[in-house]
Amino acid sequence: MTASAGQAAAGYGWLVSDFVQRVAGVAHAVIVAPDGRLRAGSPRLRPERAEQLCSIAARLMRLTEEAATSFKGGAVAQTVVEMELGYLLLTSIGDGSALVALASPNCDLGDVAYEMATLVDLINERLGSGQTW
Repeated sequence: MTASAGQAAAGYGWLVSDFVQRVAGVAHAVIVAPDGRLRAGSPRLRPERAEQLCSIAARLMRLTEEAATSFKGGAVAQTVVEMELGYLLLTSIGDGSALVALASPNCDLGDVAYEMATLVDLINERLGSGQTW
């Protein structure tokens, strides 16, 4: 990948960058396509780490979707992975992509989840009005 995570999909990159700067406890964020490609990312995330995060997130998306389908749980809205040193959060975007955030263990998880949902609503509005990635 030649562009930085922050340069990918410049139309949405600024939204991801703003999200990371505004939301306390969020260190990095990316938007990952269903196939694992980076759509947009926070500028401080090195390209190779952004690609790694996207790959992990895409696999996690497939796993949670399989669980939801197998147990008739409906669509997956959000996935939260609690780790010893932080959180990995995924919020589904209408086209099958996801907003992914890495947050500190002392973040306000409710605030992070709310801000992610708000950003995803905005992205879905833009995509619904014909704006592309």
